Amino acid sequence: MGLARQRPGTNAFAMDVLCARILERHRDSVRVQKPHLAVPNLTRIIGATLTLSNKHGFHATTLRQLAEASGLSMGGLYTYFDSKPTLLSMILGEVAETAAEVLNQPPADVKQDARKHLHWIIATHVRMSEAMQPWFVFCFMEAKSFPPAERQRAIEMEVMTEKIIAGVLRQGVASGVFAIDQITLTASLIKPLLQDWYVKRAKYRRRGTSIEAYINAVCALVDTAVAGRTRPGRVASGSRTRTRQTAHP
Repeated sequence: MGLARQRPGTNAFAMDVLCARILERHRDSVRVQKPHLAVPNLTRIIGATLTLSNKHGFHATTLRQLAEASGLSMGGLYTYFDSKPTLLSMILGEVAETAAEVLNQPPADVKQDARKHLHWIIATHVRMSEAMQPWFVFCFMEAKSFPPAERQRAIEMEVMTEKIIAGVLRQGVASGVFAIDQITLTASLIKPLLQDWYVKRAKYRRRGTSIEAYINAVCALVDTAVAGRTRPGRVASGSRTRTRQTAHP
């Protein structure tokens, strides 16, 4: 089920919703086909994987530990995936597909204005990573130990976001809103600002930094760096998107 098809009032980034999407994409390999049985178990498996990986690392986590943490038997685990690389692919695939679907669907009124669009991307990415923090942290922190194919997929996820940002920067340069020479490099420098929110979440929590304050600070910093002939404004109202109950966070 795509995010755009979620029922009104549904948290599109809830663990069970994301696991339902995983089930749809992996029906050929998941042996339990009934959603009312498969989705709760996938939710337990993925949740336990993210928790254990945060403590021990994905590479060091054993299937026996995963079985104990999820409450399933070893045989039960194998009805959902045939190996740890397959489980890893499920998680990476969901993060990649969700990010691509969300970031490529800006509201129409935002898409026509490069500054508003850039603010929307910043706000949307930060809010999405807040809602899916264990998923995003897993992909970021574990990437160095991924097998080659999965490591490449993680790299492609980052490049995808940078390309979306670069496209908006290019639009802004063409219209005179932005004044930058190295668009690709600038997009690459903006991306870590988005990652910092979920990677160093504890630091910002200790400092009492709210998500709104973080988004506004990043937007202001980026505005200063890319400003063209028009004066940078505050965060566009279109960037105050909702992640909990909408297909377009």
